[in-house]
Amino acid sequence: MGNTYQVVIVGGGPVGVALAVNLGLRGISCALVERRLLPQRIPKGQNLLQRSVEHFWTWGLADELRAARVMPKEFPMNGIIAYGSLSTDWWYAPPLRELLNQYYFLENERLPQYRMEEVLRRKMATLPNVDARFGWVAETVEQDADGVYVSIAEENGPGREILRGDYSVGCDGSHSRVRDQIGIARGGEDFDQLMVLAVFRSRALSEVIKSRFPERSTFRVMRRELDGYWEFFGRVDTDEGWFFHAPVPADTTRDNYDFHGLLQRVAGFEFDCEFDYVGFWDLRIAVADRYRVGRVFIAGDAAHSHPPYGGYGLNNGLEDIVNLGWKLEAVLKGWGGEALLDTYGEERQPVFVETGRDFIAGRIETDRAFFEKYNPDNDLAAFERAWKDEHAGAAAPRVLTYEPNYEGSSVVAGPPGAVCSAHGRHSFEARPGHHLPSRTLSDGRNVFEALGRGFTLIALDAPDGAAEKFEDAAATLDIPFDLVIDSYADGREEFGARLILVRPDQYVVWCGDTPPTNAEYLLHKCTASS
Repeated sequence: MGNTYQVVIVGGGPVGVALAVNLGLRGISCALVERRLLPQRIPKGQNLLQRSVEHFWTWGLADELRAARVMPKEFPMNGIIAYGSLSTDWWYAPPLRELLNQYYFLENERLPQYRMEEVLRRKMATLPNVDARFGWVAETVEQDADGVYVSIAEENGPGREILRGDYSVGCDGSHSRVRDQIGIARGGEDFDQLMVLAVFRSRALSEVIKSRFPERSTFRVMRRELDGYWEFFGRVDTDEGWFFHAPVPADTTRDNYDFHGLLQRVAGFEFDCEFDYVGFWDLRIAVADRYRVGRVFIAGDAAHSHPPYGGYGLNNGLEDIVNLGWKLEAVLKGWGGEALLDTYGEERQPVFVETGRDFIAGRIETDRAFFEKYNPDNDLAAFERAWKDEHAGAAAPRVLTYEPNYEGSSVVAGPPGAVCSAHGRHSFEARPGHHLPSRTLSDGRNVFEALGRGFTLIALDAPDGAAEKFEDAAATLDIPFDLVIDSYADGREEFGARLILVRPDQYVVWCGDTPPTNAEYLLHKCTASS
């Protein structure tokens, strides 16, 4: 393959490798540069949302992903929320993201991030147009009008090379060298709070949890003194594997703090354990001001970093590269205009600004305000009423209103005055800028199984000649195009439109009951082509 590629990816964590897989399957040549030879065996990023599992299905990896899980298939993925410790009577098990399964093609999944990375790495190794450089470090990223030049060096060897790409993507984490070198600033909120991540093994904890609670994957403890922050146990497996997050004093080190005592205090009982890992992270939310400079992009934690609250990080990183991937393909293959690449940041950046501000920081502020208002030491009856009536019901509505969408995108035929947002509502109605809802076709397939890799028109008892207008326009513009024809019945009428145009990342860009006056103009708009 030499040293020239269409895309050079810096950073081979889950987001970088997923981008390589996505582009490789789209026929784009890539190089991936990653220092680590193997994934870090730290069980972070465990909760894959329904949308993320759809990506794995698109890449032909859904079954392998399911097979890589550690806990039994039937094990619930939601959690317990308790006050004080896991030994009090103040706890509840709210319904959470499983409420959304009906709107998606596939249900969500839970597995350690390193197991997911292994699935992606195995797939990447089968793609002849992807050159993985594990054990190499990217030192500089430079660009001119003709391309991007990434200088790399072997981590433990004498090798040095320069990789040339038409474009480059920095997926190199929250301390991104790529982001710094292309001059992208970040804004956000620093909570000035040190957090510990401990990975440990304890059969004793598992046995007590099993005897006390229904089967669940996570256990969050809230206390007034925590200022809205969490103390959080998560299962790695059902036998003895656990991880734990909690706020700790700013001067805490691995050697000067009783972590075992902390675990026991949060649990509310004594138990034996063995630590496999203790590390620290700072509680802050940071979002890049922009996601592109010239031919260089950033994605994943390089673009947005935040506390691991709610599973927003990895899932948003995967959504980044799916959004960017089809747009890079379109431009590199000539059916998308250069301006299409600007819509990656246009769509994704405001979504994560709101995710961080409203769904992460907002959740911390809501929990803090609750415990400032209700104190069981002062008025136990009022606290118990509020805990049951207000706090216990707050989690599900927050999940139901997290619905990232691109209504305001310049390549979507959205409503007037719309914006790209993390806020929305889940619906079976097909709406421009929103994820295509899951519905069953008359042949028994899910509609997602009928979508093509390019644009797809879903025509449901559509007027005569309507589909042909789109087919002719796509052929004229050389845009990859598929057609799904079915009846407007048996639940498909819930789409609310007989004609639905879906782009390669399964987002609706236009819908109506009759074709637009100029289908070619619409496809020009949706691909930013001239």
